[in-house]
Amino acid sequence: MIAATNNQGKLKEIKKILESYKIYSLKERNINIDVEEDQDTFLGNATKKAKEIYNITREETIADDSGLCINALNGFPGVLTHRFLGEDATDETRNTALIEKANQCDDRSAKVVCCIVYYDGKRTVVGEGVINGFISKERRGTNGFGFDEIFELENGQTLAELTPEEKNKVSARALALQDLKRKL
Repeated sequence: MIAATNNQGKLKEIKKILESYKIYSLKERNINIDVEEDQDTFLGNATKKAKEIYNITREETIADDSGLCINALNGFPGVLTHRFLGEDATDETRNTALIEKANQCDDRSAKVVCCIVYYDGKRTVVGEGVINGFISKERRGTNGFGFDEIFELENGQTLAELTPEEKNKVSARALALQDLKRKL
């Protein structure tokens, strides 16, 4: 099965959580493309990526799309989480901008949504995971990637303050992968 991502953090999590499956990276299959995420929903982006990589390889493919949704900002940045400041923005600049936006709100609650799609040319199976929490007032933690350092769980820790093992039990991606595994 191919994991349709070039994000090494995601790939590591997927391989660990789905360790009973043989997962190949795009690089291991000599595929050097980034599928454009231009859909309006997490499901749309994940489905598009899974189908495009399947059409190249004719191998079972899984793809995900996930993002941070800030409640007081009507779910912003949502499907644009990685791109709302442009393709060249870094995690640091995105996270700083999100903290600044959250600082203007009374309500710092947010959720992380992850949708994972499996596609084998005939069958589409969808796994979903959602976790609730808050936007932290500062970046904290060194484990993780993306917005992990600013998404605070109800226990007060950010995702980046968890060990990889702890994160792989509670993250939206972990929940989505577990949901997918049950359905497969």
